[in-house]
Amino acid sequence: MNELKAILNSTHDGIIAVNKEGMITVFNRAAEKLFKIEANQVIGKPVEKSIPNTRLHIILKTGKEELNQEQQLNEKIRIITNRVPIFDENGNVVGAVAVFRDISEILELTEQISDLKSIRSMLEAIINSSNDAISVVDEHGKGLMINPAYTKLTGLTPEDVIGKPADVDIYEGESMHMQVLRTRKAVRGVHLKVGTKRRDVVVNVAPVIVDGELKGSVGIIHDMSEIKKLTEELENARRIIRNLEAKYTFDDIIGKSSEMMVAIETAKKAASTHATVLIRGESGTGKELFAHAIHNASDRKFHQFVRVNCAAISDNLLESELFGYEEGAFTGAKKGGKKGYFEVASGGTIFLDEIGELDLSTQAKLLRVLQEKEIVRVGGTKPIPVDVRIIAATNVDLEKAIKRGKFREDLYYRLNVLPIIIPSLRERKSDIPFLVNHLLKKLNMDYGRNIDRVSLDVLQIFLEYSWPGNVRELENVLGRSMINMRYNETIIEAHHLPPLGKGNRLLLKQEQGFDLLPGESMVSLNELVERTEKSYIEQVLKKAKGNKTKAAKWLGISVRNLYYKMEKYGLD
Repeated sequence: MNELKAILNSTHDGIIAVNKEGMITVFNRAAEKLFKIEANQVIGKPVEKSIPNTRLHIILKTGKEELNQEQQLNEKIRIITNRVPIFDENGNVVGAVAVFRDISEILELTEQISDLKSIRSMLEAIINSSNDAISVVDEHGKGLMINPAYTKLTGLTPEDVIGKPADVDIYEGESMHMQVLRTRKAVRGVHLKVGTKRRDVVVNVAPVIVDGELKGSVGIIHDMSEIKKLTEELENARRIIRNLEAKYTFDDIIGKSSEMMVAIETAKKAASTHATVLIRGESGTGKELFAHAIHNASDRKFHQFVRVNCAAISDNLLESELFGYEEGAFTGAKKGGKKGYFEVASGGTIFLDEIGELDLSTQAKLLRVLQEKEIVRVGGTKPIPVDVRIIAATNVDLEKAIKRGKFREDLYYRLNVLPIIIPSLRERKSDIPFLVNHLLKKLNMDYGRNIDRVSLDVLQIFLEYSWPGNVRELENVLGRSMINMRYNETIIEAHHLPPLGKGNRLLLKQEQGFDLLPGESMVSLNELVERTEKSYIEQVLKKAKGNKTKAAKWLGISVRNLYYKMEKYGLD
């Protein structure tokens, strides 16, 4: 009997037995725990009165078993029970027994599993709907999950990846999944080539850690080709915007010399009027910078700023670009015609750079715009009114061009209402230290460097050099010097500089030693330099047989600068 009692008390299932009178004969330890009742309180007592919601007394009457019945004992405990009758040898009911088990924890676990399945389905839906390629691996680096974007990017299907090593998709580079699993640290912005398509991608991978235990890693892959395409589109949009807006203000003009201050003050006065402005100066002095600043300081600053380089557009296209054209005006004309720069700039400012390069027929039409404030499209007859402020710029000696019949005198007087003369860099060498500091900051950003300054020796060289290319040449020299520097160097020294004045061998010879001829009078240094420069340019042009492009290349200057010097020295 004691053995049977020990067996009944060792089971985790609750057991209650009654005799044919319905008196409780067995009430094991598991039943005590579930009902919170001790066995000695119920043994020998009627089951119907001792145990709430029992059905054993009904089993005694019906003699029928009840299997897998759920029953709520209280708010927290729910059981599943089997109730069966006990028969004697003659088939008479002599008792009944109930065996039951607490299923509350099982139900809670079932709900948790259901919740986990729901969360998993939701996460899978999120991952599958993402435009970013995603891959997941387990703690051993075996593929667990990929999304459709991953397949589209790499060309690899789930069968190619799931259950396979994490580096199965790598064409060039190391698997970041394996690195993250080794280090337990996330990685970001790693460039790789992946998949059969060898796509350039950027990868971000993070470890999955649960309760301090590494469970795997998740990787997000960005297609760089798409990013490059968007970057190009953005740059194109910015380029269009830049063509219709002025970028610079007077704060961007660097200079404290008296010559530069006069130019700046004149430009500020020009900004407060609607008068036509003519900016004059050598190539590289910053004429366009002044044009931007004048527009941004004027009451037209919220309207278009259109830049036109008259030397960059061929003569046969320039007229249609400036004034537009009507449909059918010429072969290849757009349907419906096209607005010219003057119509686009209406309400704002048009900057005509290299105005001295206009042919005489275009000059005549420009004169009409200045006089009548209207344009006529190519192929059209109807005047179109335009409200546009004109800022012109040139490095050509317009007075000489007028004498030679290359520039209209009446247009000159219409343009030269408010002239601004920008001094060359050799005329304002006191500004060189300020310009150097400004340009170093700009070039540091462009080249990703951290150059602090130039040495005193370099500054002295800059102050002694004549700078035929002006500020543009200074920026070029600083940029080339940066390229010649080691990455840890922060001061530009003399040995970093490119050769200055390269190509002018005659001038270099004279710098080494120059003897006055017998009876020759003394002249200023500037006059001597100009004589030498003129003579050397003549020799180079003869050697190039009049080919301006070739001559400019030999001289180490731009074609535009060569034309300026030819105008200056009266060379045909």
